[in-house]
Amino acid sequence: MSGYLLDTHIAIIALVEPDRLSSAVRSAILAGPNVLSVVSYWEVLLKSMKGNLKVGDPRAWWLDALDQLAANPLVLRPDHIAGVYTLPDIHKDPFDRILIAQASVEALEIVTLDAEIPRYASARIRVLC
Repeated sequence: MSGYLLDTHIAIIALVEPDRLSSAVRSAILAGPNVLSVVSYWEVLLKSMKGNLKVGDPRAWWLDALDQLAANPLVLRPDHIAGVYTLPDIHKDPFDRILIAQASVEALEIVTLDAEIPRYASARIRVLC
């Protein structure tokens, strides 16, 4: 697989405030192919339930995000989970760590605004900020 795995924060911003994204990120999203992990759906749903994120109905957010970002869904598989094991211990956010592992396993470039994720960049993990 090739393309761009959009992290949760990028997907949210791309939907509501795309001008906040760098021109490189906006160009990548427009060029695609874009991928949105079901992990992002899970993160949005949990944060919405806790009152930490406002996206309207978080259950509708997923289909809307896939449609508006012309993204393909990526399910969570055992090999993605196993990929977390080999990641360096840079930060503790479990959602970010599984997205990084998914990007690595699927040979996708992860698109992010997170300042810690570029520290994972390697021959196997490509990062666009």
